[in-house]
Amino acid sequence: MNGAVELPLGQPELEFRAAGDTLVRRSVLPSGIRVLTERVPGSRSATIGFWVAVGSRDEHAAGSGHPATHGSTHFLEHLLFKGTETRSALDIAVSFDAVGGEHNAVTAKEYTCYYAKVQDRDLAMAVEVLADMFTSSVLDPEEFESERRVILEELAMAGDDPADVANERFFEAVLGSHPLARPIGGDPAAIDAATRDAVWEHYRANYRPNDLVVTAAGAVDHDDLVAGLTAALGGAGWQLDQPAAPVERRPTETPLLDGTSPLTVVERPGEQVNLVLGVPGLVATDERRAVLSVLNTVFGAGMSSRLFQQIRERRGLAYSVYSFAPGYSDAGVFGMYAGCAPKNAPTVAALLRTELERLAHHGVTADELARAAGYLGGASALALEDSDTRMSRLGRAELALGEFADLDEALRRVARVTVDDVQALAADLADRPFSLVAVGPVEQSAFRSVVDASEPRTDVA
Repeated sequence: MNGAVELPLGQPELEFRAAGDTLVRRSVLPSGIRVLTERVPGSRSATIGFWVAVGSRDEHAAGSGHPATHGSTHFLEHLLFKGTETRSALDIAVSFDAVGGEHNAVTAKEYTCYYAKVQDRDLAMAVEVLADMFTSSVLDPEEFESERRVILEELAMAGDDPADVANERFFEAVLGSHPLARPIGGDPAAIDAATRDAVWEHYRANYRPNDLVVTAAGAVDHDDLVAGLTAALGGAGWQLDQPAAPVERRPTETPLLDGTSPLTVVERPGEQVNLVLGVPGLVATDERRAVLSVLNTVFGAGMSSRLFQQIRERRGLAYSVYSFAPGYSDAGVFGMYAGCAPKNAPTVAALLRTELERLAHHGVTADELARAAGYLGGASALALEDSDTRMSRLGRAELALGEFADLDEALRRVARVTVDDVQALAADLADRPFSLVAVGPVEQSAFRSVVDASEPRTDVA
């Protein structure tokens, strides 16, 4: 494989070899279902995922002209494990426990995925059970109320974690009114207000054949998977003979962000202040994503990174310190996190910003660039030892990127990054509006010199 492989929605079949002599195949079925597999030589297990490009950003607020659905995507993820017309929740759990398999789901800002990892001989069972869950959940009213309580407990647990609170408030601060700023799980008020009818409508509107992407990696035969999948979905009542085009991928035009907040302080008792400082970042399809990977590695990934060395090793001001750079279809963030003693919080926040500005003004060294390339290559290769990672890579390629890049291509892109590229991107990021979130026993006045806090917000929790 030389270069990334494009994944046109209108191309029925694709097949190619990827790094490590894996065989990647993709079928777009007449119903609009997309199936992607990566057969890995020597593998004895497989991971399979059922995906829809529906996440927390796709929900509706009360008064929007649609049924209120904030929190419904995550609510629905829970409910699909609670039983179908032919399987109880226990039946679903026993199906995987009896073969030593794993099954779970993840709700994200732009997608939901239900997945399982099993031995190769049990893949047909996993396909059948996941297809039943995906198509035929009953959303039993009693289970709905029971799961409402479970989700409220989950939100309460996250609310007690100051790092989780800081992360959620950071997205709100940077992205403002953009739907990506919403918490993935909703909030207690939205979950309390959720109705079964609204969640049911959300389910039926978004879980259709042309919404479905199925990806599998490991010990998988593509033709067998397609045959088993169509049999299971057809048996569940889906009309697979009705032609439909796959749903279009999300637009990638970057909107003008509004409502951003330079300083948010959530005052609460504790032994530490959790700090997140950052700026709007890059979208997932930005051609500079490889540059950003290198920048993020040099800056805040690993024990040799600048943030770790400056803040933890040299000054002993934090135990955990790192940077992160998630990208979505039309927005992204670049953030820096540190947890520290309250008395050190202003100093640490200032150091986070100073280090990014130093990177913007002075760039990186050739040694740092080479070390980042080695780090990214090794980490990527090790991650791909797991079929879960390969399955997820296929899903991201199909849903978000529109192209598949194997390990060799990813490393070629990294190898093309120069010190000038990294400095130029650092300068771009450092010139964007900063937002600082602090959660813990600290006051907003401590951070006035770090950001332009013309309209600071203080919350007491």
